[in-house]
Amino acid sequence: MTTSTENNEQKLVDGMGRTIVNLRISVTDRCNFRCTYCMPADNVEFMPRDNLLTFEEITRVAQVGASQGIKRLRLTGGEPLMRKDLPVLIRMLTQVEGIEDVAMTTNAFFLKDHAKALKEAGLKRLNISLDALDPEKFLHVNRRDCLKEVLEGIKTSAEEGFKSIKINAVAMRNFSESEIIGLIEMGRSDGFEVRFIEFMPLDSDQTWERDKVLFGHEIIDLIKKKHELVPVENSLEIGPASEYDFADGKGRIGIITAVSNPFCDHCNRIRMTANGKLRTCLFSTDETDLKALIRGGASDEDIVKAIQDAVLIKEPGHKINLDDFERPQRAMHAIGG
Repeated sequence: MTTSTENNEQKLVDGMGRTIVNLRISVTDRCNFRCTYCMPADNVEFMPRDNLLTFEEITRVAQVGASQGIKRLRLTGGEPLMRKDLPVLIRMLTQVEGIEDVAMTTNAFFLKDHAKALKEAGLKRLNISLDALDPEKFLHVNRRDCLKEVLEGIKTSAEEGFKSIKINAVAMRNFSESEIIGLIEMGRSDGFEVRFIEFMPLDSDQTWERDKVLFGHEIIDLIKKKHELVPVENSLEIGPASEYDFADGKGRIGIITAVSNPFCDHCNRIRMTANGKLRTCLFSTDETDLKALIRGGASDEDIVKAIQDAVLIKEPGHKINLDDFERPQRAMHAIGG
């Protein structure tokens, strides 16, 4: 449903009373990596290009969403920089009335060449996926031998002066333990917040098992062997990560316990796939086809109604830990990270 505040600002509120202010927009399902927790190694079937929303169609959804209280956008993929002329879209989105922040999630491979244009277009924040600093482990998880290019992209982005750069690492048992300290020391040295995300059942190969998850409390215990951490109060009420400052004042980390202690009670986001399907949860099994409405001549009011109806029945939680959990048919790259 939508409610109005005293100053006539619209708000999207779901059936659990959560106010939705974040919209994640996938601009492509294509990616130059083949990460084990996201995509199969080969024979990937991508969406036909004419099925993707155009920049104008994406901007229209953003405008409609902003009219209902959406304030923050995040562009995702696949790898969003696989979409040609992405700075053009960013410039369009930053001009939408009511949108306060446009961010992007990326694997950083293309950032060396595109960071400047992205920043000039109005992109404020970057979340960069980097699971390992060891070249062999990087190759194992990404199935691509390009750690050097990724690190160069991160360096270039830092030099451009984005408001925020966060490093996201998927935490997998018998893989991540030896990478955690190196990643946080890089973050402390270079001014990045490093966030560890529990491995979720969104891999195309469907090999996920709970035993393969390195849990958040285990990560914290490992870090505490070297550093004293100070919890950031109420961080879960602001975003998906439980955040911790280093006691020496140098840096911050985040732990996203999507499996062991999900943040569903405070979830304030919805997402749209590259072919215009609205999903109210990363693990949704139902979608609302906004592209069909847009290309069928629907009015803005029709699109508002479709979004409101979807949000009203937004899932209370993702059910990973319940017996009736049902995996989404789409893998991560086809949903949008």
